[in-house]
Amino acid sequence: MTSKDDKVGYGRPPVHTRFKPGQSGNPKGRPRGSLNFVTDLERTLQAPVRVIDSGKSRTVSSQHGLLLRLKERAFKGEPRALDKYVSLAATFFAKTEEPASKPLSADDLAILERYRQEVLTEAKASPQGKTEDQDNP
Repeated sequence: MTSKDDKVGYGRPPVHTRFKPGQSGNPKGRPRGSLNFVTDLERTLQAPVRVIDSGKSRTVSSQHGLLLRLKERAFKGEPRALDKYVSLAATFFAKTEEPASKPLSADDLAILERYRQEVLTEAKASPQGKTEDQDNP
């Protein structure tokens, strides 16, 4: 080993074993048909299953079937199922509720009124209600 470029050690494999330019370290890569966990979970939750609900057999998605069973167990009084069912419902309704609008303060109302007056004044001052942008094509 006469050259400094020929050093071998951690992170420096021998030159003859290094990847050649254009050669991949993972030539086959991930197979086209392989899926990640999220895709597998999505497919599993959408897969149809047969359930008996209110004495009738019907086909629903796995996700719907799981929710039906959770509801059933919660109504039978199982504490863990009841807790999970209530927390899911609370999460759902927390996202769908619109935030309550609070009344505007006196300062906010004054600002809005001043702005309204400015807009009305500008509209009266411009001929036929045109703005500066409309006059210059």
